[in-house]
Amino acid sequence: MKICTTKDELHRSLSALRKGGKSVGFVPTMGALHEGHASLFKAARRENDIFVASVFVNPIQFNNPDDLKNYPRDFGADTEILEENGCDIVFHPTPEEMYPEGSQPKTYAFGALESVMEGAQRPGHFAGVGVVVGMLFELTEPTRAYFGEKDFQQVAVIRDLVRQMGIDVQIVSCPIKRGEDGLALSSRNALLTPENRAKAPFIYATLSASAEIVKANPQTSCADIKKFVEERIASQAEMKLEYFEIAHPDTLQTAPLDAPAQGNVGFIVVWMGKVRLIDNIRY
Repeated sequence: MKICTTKDELHRSLSALRKGGKSVGFVPTMGALHEGHASLFKAARRENDIFVASVFVNPIQFNNPDDLKNYPRDFGADTEILEENGCDIVFHPTPEEMYPEGSQPKTYAFGALESVMEGAQRPGHFAGVGVVVGMLFELTEPTRAYFGEKDFQQVAVIRDLVRQMGIDVQIVSCPIKRGEDGLALSSRNALLTPENRAKAPFIYATLSASAEIVKANPQTSCADIKKFVEERIASQAEMKLEYFEIAHPDTLQTAPLDAPAQGNVGFIVVWMGKVRLIDNIRY
């Protein structure tokens, strides 16, 4: 596995490997890798001739300086996981390499996709994601790029980014990887206290219970599901609900409260102490 820290080094290394029209699978990450990432790596390795990953904590997508400062980093452990999953090239640049002083990277706007949920709660987040992923796509020119559905809204934004860039890359969304207790795997889980980690699976248990209600009665309204989820989370002293929204899977716009929940997606954000956990479920 080749570790590249500069754009030029990445370009040279990738050009040497991709001769003959070989396909490139690309997985952008911010490190702190876990089995959720590994599921993306396995797909990229399986479906392409070349597997490239990036490990870069992108500063411009954090609207909270403490969140950026506390984001878990362990590049040594990350390289072990990448090696185990057959990575050919890992791009691990510094912020200065990605954003040289005086540079003006191309920016993107995502309209209604970034005005709701994560976009509303974290101003500038998706603009930052668009900038860095756009740069990474230009650098790697992938055949396919892989993203996890835990960040469902981000996947929609990336699809729109590809449309705006006018590039030929297939965006592959992969199912949420969960622990045996149901908690969606996330780099942020490592920041949970042992007590909160033990209680965190209640979030997915609540989403699953709400989906069972919809399955049993497809006409159950969004209002009834919202009430059910909000009351369940409120019953847990350790949990603070930031939002629970039921939205259309393509437009991400909130479904009318009197409409059936079926066919939509439930999006949830819960704080446990200083750790922000996200999850979603299809109805």
